[in-house]
Amino acid sequence: MTPTARTLSHLQALEAEAIHVMREVAAEREKPVLLFSGGKDSIVLVRLAEKAFRPGKFPFPLMHIDTGHNFPEVIEFRDKLVEQLDERLVVASVQESIDSGRAVEETGPRASRNRLQTVTLLDALAEHGFDAAFGGARRDEERARAKERILSFRDDFGGWDPKAQRPELWNIYNARVRRGENVRAFPLSNWTELDVWQYIMQEEIEVPSIYLAHEREVFKRDGMLYAESEFITRDERDSEPFREFVRYRTVGDMSCTGAVASHAVSLDAVVAEIAATDITERGETRADDRVSESAMEDRKVAGYF
Repeated sequence: MTPTARTLSHLQALEAEAIHVMREVAAEREKPVLLFSGGKDSIVLVRLAEKAFRPGKFPFPLMHIDTGHNFPEVIEFRDKLVEQLDERLVVASVQESIDSGRAVEETGPRASRNRLQTVTLLDALAEHGFDAAFGGARRDEERARAKERILSFRDDFGGWDPKAQRPELWNIYNARVRRGENVRAFPLSNWTELDVWQYIMQEEIEVPSIYLAHEREVFKRDGMLYAESEFITRDERDSEPFREFVRYRTVGDMSCTGAVASHAVSLDAVVAEIAATDITERGETRADDRVSESAMEDRKVAGYF
């Protein structure tokens, strides 16, 4: 009897592609690292790494670029997950970059450390000799992300040139680098936010509690809901703080990451909300992407994720 070919589901196909990318980069590069923010996309990357490399240890450590202005729930989740995985965590500190004079602290009510992560990231890659970095970026997040290949090559200064990317035909990836270059690998490039949440639900992956609806003291600024925090200075344009049921669609520096009003207290409810929206998570909740139309691309050219 002739065996019938197995047809992969949509999520199975995405999973297989991502695992293939992770194995290819791990095989080609000498010292890769997985960028781990504690957010949903990097959590999915960790699950994919488990499927790609267990029962052995990961062939790379995890690295968190710590702004010092993180959501405490995310830091608590990060430390618990790393302990459960029994994997190495490298923490690169934006505060240390400021203290050493490598970065200059912004001031004022709309100051943020988010943009300062670039210097901290590039210094950490150089210090540890990492020649490839896995990131959780997806093409549906933002227009600059949509221009990027699965393997993105950066120059001696960490900069990205969107006009100098290599072709990726028939899922063939060229991970060779020239002296001084670095690779950013994005295994989730072809995933959407909805894919990520459906995968989390399918795999029963734990996520930080801030991704589910909870009551929090917030204030309104520029149409976004910010958590009341010691890291944010309000001004006369901001509303007075009030209690609201919210959840977060993305995790970042508290000073530039907004919440959305929500009563979605389960993964089922989160998936339903995401399926019904036509606004990306960065478009709705990340102030750093509203600075200009090319804000993300400008940061990537300078060496951002």
